[in-house]
Amino acid sequence: MSPRGEVRAAGVVPVRLRAGTLRVAVVHRPKYDDWSWPKGKLDHGEDFVSAAVRETREETGLRVRLVAPLPQVRYTLRGGDTKAVSYWTGQVAGGKGQLQHEVDRVEWLTPDQAGSRLTYEHDRQLLGHVVERHAAGLLDAWTLLVVRHAHALSRDDWSGPDEKRPLSRSGVRRAQGRMAAVLAAYAPQLVLSSPAVRCTDSVLPYCRATGVEVVTRKGLSEEGFAADRSKVDKHLDKVLARGEAAALCTHGPVLPTLLTRLADRSHDKLANRERRMLRRLRDAAMDKGEILACTMVGTGEDARVVAVERHRPR
Repeated sequence: MSPRGEVRAAGVVPVRLRAGTLRVAVVHRPKYDDWSWPKGKLDHGEDFVSAAVRETREETGLRVRLVAPLPQVRYTLRGGDTKAVSYWTGQVAGGKGQLQHEVDRVEWLTPDQAGSRLTYEHDRQLLGHVVERHAAGLLDAWTLLVVRHAHALSRDDWSGPDEKRPLSRSGVRRAQGRMAAVLAAYAPQLVLSSPAVRCTDSVLPYCRATGVEVVTRKGLSEEGFAADRSKVDKHLDKVLARGEAAALCTHGPVLPTLLTRLADRSHDKLANRERRMLRRLRDAAMDKGEILACTMVGTGEDARVVAVERHRPR
């Protein structure tokens, strides 16, 4: 729950990079006659990432793919409450750009143009963070989502082959609800999964809603990992070589190897807190149904982790 007197909201700084040139999208709200970033309040029970994508779509008609978290913005409203807005950079992944709700204009501007156009100092400060990341080569990024399957029936309650063991009722709700919503916010174009039913069923709701295929790999299963641990490295290397938004769904015993590889790829700019998080998760397993969002820059051998966010079950 949010603290008393605090309004929770989420938004996106839409970015475009063409031939190294940065453009950002700002919106005009005629009700307030101001220029700002697409944003809005969270619906009841909604995650910040889902709200950020939904509000951007509702205001601008654009479907964005979240890429990297930005610093949270806090300011005081006229009534005295505090508004806390969590932001991400976002890449346009679709939509017709038809204006809706409170917005009557959307303009793609250079950083200098946007700095002159934005009404509020806190929005200009956020723009400064985006410009700094662009200058450091950290804005041209993509997201790797590490997924641990949702809660499954216990082995004691299942008499069939372990790879056919299904999700529990709570696991099904988790997969169909928050996991699908978080995956949709980052919109992975590639989804790799262990062939175990409890893994494929954890990502199928997202895949069915978007038309993205679930690609199964035995090397991500518990049995495949036990037989040949090198397969995990090979699957990860192929994902890193592609350099596009991707999700890997696997099991608790496989995760330490996967997270060790990612921890070894920490960028110098990765925050110490997030660096410690990656290392800690190598030893303490991710929650069942948790999604770890790793913002990556570069591809192949040059791929590095520049940000990490945990999306845990509630």
